[in-house]
Amino acid sequence: MKYLIQKSFAVLAIAGSIWASHSALALPNEEPAIEEQLTCSAPDGWLGVEARGARFVVFGEIHGTAQAPQLVSDVICGLALREKRVLLAIEFSSVNDPALQEAWNATESDFRHALERGGWERRDDGVGSVAMRSLVERAHILKSRGAQIDIVAFNGARDDDQRERFADLSGQGPHEAAQAENIANAADAADYDAVIVLVGNFHAKKDTVAVGNATFETMASRLEQYGSVISLNYASAGGTSWNCQAREDFEFIPGQPIPEGAIVCGSYSLGGSPDLGLEPFIALSPFPGSAASPMFDGYFWLGHTTASAPAFKD
Repeated sequence: MKYLIQKSFAVLAIAGSIWASHSALALPNEEPAIEEQLTCSAPDGWLGVEARGARFVVFGEIHGTAQAPQLVSDVICGLALREKRVLLAIEFSSVNDPALQEAWNATESDFRHALERGGWERRDDGVGSVAMRSLVERAHILKSRGAQIDIVAFNGARDDDQRERFADLSGQGPHEAAQAENIANAADAADYDAVIVLVGNFHAKKDTVAVGNATFETMASRLEQYGSVISLNYASAGGTSWNCQAREDFEFIPGQPIPEGAIVCGSYSLGGSPDLGLEPFIALSPFPGSAASPMFDGYFWLGHTTASAPAFKD
């Protein structure tokens, strides 16, 4: 079913093909660039995920590609067109969430500047990419036209109280626990039809992990305390991603400061799997040729990836 969201915020259903195949927002008298942003087609396989009825759907990405935020953006848009209430959770510092909420209430013309002031201008990695900004801007435009979309920045401890409550967890456990609690708290604020989480795929694992001498629960594993979780791992045919890596000649020494210039952010090659030759889609099964794993419920296919540079560079 196709839907139109008019400027009056009325939602009208018209005859057409199923929403997952061809949905769009009609925006009379709008600039083509805006109309293009609000034309969406949910990825194949999403209806199968939705049918599972999980409270949280986690997309575990490799930061810095154009394709992962785009796929999640299409999911958000497709849900909005069907009048679903959605929470979008992004891996930005929870300390900056109040600024993000302030930006979320800004007008469309002021939104980008408000977003930049909320911590984005200091990001030189793939988390603050152009693709991530496009995901958030598209969701904000939909919201401005009447869609029920909220947002939360959930990464890390939001205050000293939360930090102290999880301090006894081993390894990276405190960070993972704070991520999960921040998402759950935001999800409790309203009766959401879907809570969509975009996060690095390490945090998206649904089991305990061992790093060095420490064993701890990841964010997605902790999130299951608050409701059912479907976690999807990224899969691609390789390409590039924007991230920050240490120079080859740099040797990290624990406890020593990292010298300026030792970490270089840029477009790097990203390995991949055999090319499936298909458009992006979602599958609730192991990747072809791979064994089932307790870490993920399925995967989302991105095809060939391209790096997405920081959205706000000096």
